[in-house]
Amino acid sequence: MATRTPPLDPAVTMSCPATTSSSYGHVTPLSEGGKLFCILYAMIGIPLTLILFTALVERLMILTTRFLGALTRMLGRAHPELRVRILHVTIMLSILIVTMFLVPAAIFNTLEKNWNYLDAFYYCFISLTTIGLGDYIPGDDLDQTQRPLYKICATLYLFVGLTMMMLTLASIYDVPELNIGYHFYLKSDENKPECSRLSESPVGPKYTEEGGYQGPAASEESRD
Repeated sequence: MATRTPPLDPAVTMSCPATTSSSYGHVTPLSEGGKLFCILYAMIGIPLTLILFTALVERLMILTTRFLGALTRMLGRAHPELRVRILHVTIMLSILIVTMFLVPAAIFNTLEKNWNYLDAFYYCFISLTTIGLGDYIPGDDLDQTQRPLYKICATLYLFVGLTMMMLTLASIYDVPELNIGYHFYLKSDENKPECSRLSESPVGPKYTEEGGYQGPAASEESRD
């Protein structure tokens, strides 16, 4: 009697929550060996996944800083820098909400028979914020058409969505006035090395080597 090979999609859909800390799903290890392997896999996989996300965000920030530079060139003379930066963050948030929440929720609402639009949007929010309650899982219906491909696509959605979330948060963190952590420091802390970086743009200067946005400080230096 031929041995039945386990399907690939449960392994893929378990690997994604384990390494992205989404922490949901019905596919869990049952044996002691499986549980030990899952612990070791998560200990190695989570840091590597965070490194991957960080590298992707760093490359994508080059594009966002160039976009910010284009906005500054168009609007910088008529509006203060803070207003231009807030417009930039607003556009980034709008793109995130539309492409990673509203549109995917509509797709999940269409593909999942038992989900309404609120359920689908709730799943997107819970997943991309890494809360991962596990009460809604795409492709959980055994009669789902192209179920393995559907689960793999949902896994890719999580990776892309988490990258977009980190990119948007990095853009917000790049604005000192919107950086909440900066406002918790006292004036006496400004000269401390570990606090001084918060008084400057933490991301922008890092990407100027690629010809991205350099900010007003760089513009003043070029005029000098």
